[in-house]
Amino acid sequence: MKVLAVDTATEACSAALVFDGEIVERYEVIGRGHAERLLPMVQEVLAEAGVALAAVDAIAFGRGPGSFTGLRIGAGVTQGLAFGAGLPVVPVSDLAALAARAATQRDQRYVLACLDARMAQVYWATFDCREAAAPVALTAEAVSDAGDVQLPPINNLRNGDSPLFFGAGHGLSAYPALHTLLGPRLAAYDADLLPHAREIALIGARVFAQGGAVGAEQALPVYIRDDVAHRR
Repeated sequence: MKVLAVDTATEACSAALVFDGEIVERYEVIGRGHAERLLPMVQEVLAEAGVALAAVDAIAFGRGPGSFTGLRIGAGVTQGLAFGAGLPVVPVSDLAALAARAATQRDQRYVLACLDARMAQVYWATFDCREAAAPVALTAEAVSDAGDVQLPPINNLRNGDSPLFFGAGHGLSAYPALHTLLGPRLAAYDADLLPHAREIALIGARVFAQGGAVGAEQALPVYIRDDVAHRR
């Protein structure tokens, strides 16, 4: 199985290819310029793997939430590549990809994925990452004020206590009050973690194997927030 993945939902820009049990990736934190950098990254990972775009099985992409402009770029590039090569696509939640990264990089099972949504809000959701490539959402994706973020109760089979969560994403540095509001159940956090195309590729490959791919016309961003007017 060969799955190409792209992500432009945050200030990071990345492309990855999972093939024959291997992964190649390009990842840069660039702030702006995703439209100019993304296609060269795609070409680089395909060239390094020695795989032609036509030989790819599907294209996974970070469908959001995240930067509105970034999401449009990622979806647009995905649609263009998929239509051109006749490939299906796999939309992947950027919050799920962020949780999967925390699971693999920091060996965490229960993760609060939290990205800065600007306008004094955060995008967030919680996940059970017992299998990093298959994060299970414990709460729906949401955009809210930092004070409205809540960690769900989960029964721990060993002692009946709810487990501790690990926080991932720059929402935790943008709104430091989160650390106090969430209390002792937020065991630790890494505000430098961002979604990577690597995890999007791995999640996408699993979804594709389970028959979850869709047509290129369905490579659409998921903004969560509909109102982009500045909140006073």
